Amino acid sequence: MTTTVSLTLDSVAWHTPDGRCLFSDLNAQFDARPTGLVGRNGVGKSVLAQLLAGLREPSAGQCRRIGRVHYLAQQVTAAAGQRIAELAAVDNVVDALRRIEAGSTQQADFDAVGEQWTMCDNLQQALAEAGLPGMDVDMPVDNLSGGQRMRVALVGALLQPAELLILDEPSNHLDLAGRQWLQQQLIQRGQGYLLVSHDRLLLDHVQRIVELSPQGLRSHGGNHERYAQTRAVEKAAAETQLQQRRQERRKGEQALNAQRQRLEQRSARGNREAATANQAPILLGLARQRAQASVGKAKQQLQQRHETLHDAVRQAQAQIDEPAPVLLPPLLERTAPEWVARLQHVQLPYVAEPLHCLDLALRRGERVAVSGINGAGKSTLLKVLAGQLAPLAGEAQLHVPAALLDQQLELLPAHLSALEGVRARNLQMEEGELRSRLSLLGLDATQVQLPSAQLSGGQRLKAALACALYADPSAQLLLLDEPGNHLDLDALTALESLLRQYSGTLVVVSHDEAFLQAIGISARLQATAEGWRWQRC
Repeated sequence: MTTTVSLTLDSVAWHTPDGRCLFSDLNAQFDARPTGLVGRNGVGKSVLAQLLAGLREPSAGQCRRIGRVHYLAQQVTAAAGQRIAELAAVDNVVDALRRIEAGSTQQADFDAVGEQWTMCDNLQQALAEAGLPGMDVDMPVDNLSGGQRMRVALVGALLQPAELLILDEPSNHLDLAGRQWLQQQLIQRGQGYLLVSHDRLLLDHVQRIVELSPQGLRSHGGNHERYAQTRAVEKAAAETQLQQRRQERRKGEQALNAQRQRLEQRSARGNREAATANQAPILLGLARQRAQASVGKAKQQLQQRHETLHDAVRQAQAQIDEPAPVLLPPLLERTAPEWVARLQHVQLPYVAEPLHCLDLALRRGERVAVSGINGAGKSTLLKVLAGQLAPLAGEAQLHVPAALLDQQLELLPAHLSALEGVRARNLQMEEGELRSRLSLLGLDATQVQLPSAQLSGGQRLKAALACALYADPSAQLLLLDEPGNHLDLDALTALESLLRQYSGTLVVVSHDEAFLQAIGISARLQATAEGWRWQRC
């Protein structure tokens, strides 16, 4: 592959439709080196990736591109009846090939094909290598799971004749095998990709990390492990400097207060002496004016020194990231039934043998990790447990209030704001308290009122989590389907902390073993080739 690719940002800015500045004055260059783009949820990483790919135009500045760029969004959407070839974004080539085979001599068809004469065979072979054997390019994607759809989209992206791939959160929805496959594909590619991601497994194989923050873009050489070490050292130094500046401000303000008191005492003494002085009125007036001018100048100097102390603290504070998000655990009733949910001889819809039948009983306080390959029926299982989907046979019993956070975030419809979504599920809590809790998640006063479709993936996930956690009545059964998708590392740490404190019953679909260990699971339910397997930890 040629490495002739360059993306240059020249004083680039982006403003949201309501006029809010997301970022400004960005200057950077991206080349064929494997690069990771990181940053807090909502800082503008996806918007920046789309600017680099030419899918958006900057509000100010210029983005110059040399070479072919292909962008894959973090949300893979498919219309009803859409074909595999369309989801892989190679349908223009596949359809042109078929027209040529049927006798077409149109130049547009030959231009669409270019050098990709074996696209159909290449696509089917790549799908098989991605763990999707037997899929035809014309097969509809309606019955594919979220992870399977992501694999199809990634296969198509990897087949693109582009010098640079921009992949936005590409490991979301992928099972462990899928993540390992993607990692291997990127290693084999060796160059020419930009990952917008928080996946440490993928980021540990890049050559450069570029961090987007409210202060702008900053490039770090090396992989994510080296970046994390550097950031930890810098954060510790910044916090030390902040404490020093605050201490200097305290001491400085004490000294300024003492000087201000002496100044006031001197001014008062001068006024008393002037009142008893035996001088002509005109001379007394001139003396009083000179004294007042001197006092005024001294006060101005004191105020300037006061502002200098505050500026030093503000500058030190700016070097530290925004506070980490905070999730408050729901308050649960102390009394709950011993068995919170049961599935008896249940047959799951849309799930093939041997995983279509299941018996399951969940005890109060159980913490279950559900794992298995994409398409095994894990998301369907959670919907049946939540009572959102009826089994084809058998009986599903739910004995406590439950909340399901699915991968599509149906708890928070796209047209509702975060505030509207949480309020709809809790009519008892005051609006001020709801706003405070959303603010702790990093959603400011403007963002909580935007339609959730306008939020970043991570922000919308946080808002949907708030809908699940702060509902009334509180959920005594939490069902979480890949809750780590889209979350930055600080938000993921906050979620881990909350789930450790949660006293209800927890069922989590996740392929992040570090996350599962952090939340303290007590049992595993695994989808295997022989059926569902239950194991105590």
